[in-house]
Amino acid sequence: MARLKGFQKLTLVDDALQKWFNVLQIKKPRESTVPLNDALNRVSAADVIAKEDLPRFDKSAVDGYAVKSQDTTGASQFKPITFQITESEEVGAKEAWQIWTGNPLPKGANAVVMIEHTKKTDGKLEVRIQVATGGNVSKKGEDVKKAEKILQAGTRLTPYHLALLAALGNSEVKVAEKPRIAILATGNELAEAGSKTSGNQIFDSNRIMLTAMSRELGAEPVDLGIAKDDLAEIAEKLKTGLRDCDAVITTGGTSVGGLDLVPDVVNNSGKPGVVVHGLALRPAMPTAVAALDGKPVVVLSGNPIAAVIGFEVFARPLICKMLGMSGEEPRPTVNAVMTRKVAGALGRRTFVRVRVTRKNGEFLAEPISARGSGAISTMTRGNGFVIVPENRGGVTEGEVLLVRLFGNVEEVS
Repeated sequence: MARLKGFQKLTLVDDALQKWFNVLQIKKPRESTVPLNDALNRVSAADVIAKEDLPRFDKSAVDGYAVKSQDTTGASQFKPITFQITESEEVGAKEAWQIWTGNPLPKGANAVVMIEHTKKTDGKLEVRIQVATGGNVSKKGEDVKKAEKILQAGTRLTPYHLALLAALGNSEVKVAEKPRIAILATGNELAEAGSKTSGNQIFDSNRIMLTAMSRELGAEPVDLGIAKDDLAEIAEKLKTGLRDCDAVITTGGTSVGGLDLVPDVVNNSGKPGVVVHGLALRPAMPTAVAALDGKPVVVLSGNPIAAVIGFEVFARPLICKMLGMSGEEPRPTVNAVMTRKVAGALGRRTFVRVRVTRKNGEFLAEPISARGSGAISTMTRGNGFVIVPENRGGVTEGEVLLVRLFGNVEEVS
């Protein structure tokens, strides 16, 4: 019955993170080399240095004619200057050499006249605009200089990183191997989605959600299934996760009720065990973080929103660190006007779900109404979090606050 008295002490979120990471001492991730076509959204494992200039030579930025810029002085639509079209390897005075976008500039030329500003007649060319030296020319090394660092280790690879790597002749890139994250749900009441339920059973959705959230960050989730509220069964599945994976995330059984067994199982499974249990966090107060023989364990609530917030606060930075990132990958943010006041909880960090819209160029944040931490539909109706710090009891209507987005913002009229 002592378990039912609740948490005697709540740990501040920042203190909990510091204590946990001090115990974990995350190692540098393992590396693998993958083709560029397989590298999207992976995290680079090593710095990349340019082995040559980009462009490799002076090249035309447009379709047109390569000329000596000084020969175009005074040219206009009403006073065109006539050039002789040449195909020789070197452009001479008052000569023009037809060129296409991306072609190297011929010797002797120092500018390109766009084809729209010329007229070709009987082998001669009328130039109707004056161009400066270097006009319409991409200079050698203009984009990237040889020996310049073009990619830093710990960078999430976008299509544009991959294009730059390819432009410099790379066909593959070193990436951090995906950390394997075991996902375990616990609870007698849980049934597999798609199966038949009996009595008061509910479908397990948290495992699906946490698996997707882990995969979204670049981890490789491993499904441990559902464990009943049984010490031995939970311990066996936890042992499997620790043996086969780099970290374990559990959901359910972490509060102070009679069947909340997971923290006890964790403490009996290795050292140092639970580092923090009970956070000054709303929702997700019952969250626990642990370490077992150097491997991280995140013990999340069975309530869906509390599980989301616990993952956001602890699992998200953990996975980023395991991928070799220098810090937590930030979510996109906007400053938005609160459309009504929201109560917080003085002394706790409070995550408020909001729906951000953009109206007449202004971002508006409407709090999503919901009771408790089990309303998963609030995550589909909302698209962002407002975080109320521990030293505030709430936020007021009309206040402009930073919103961390997890979805797209809709434009409204």
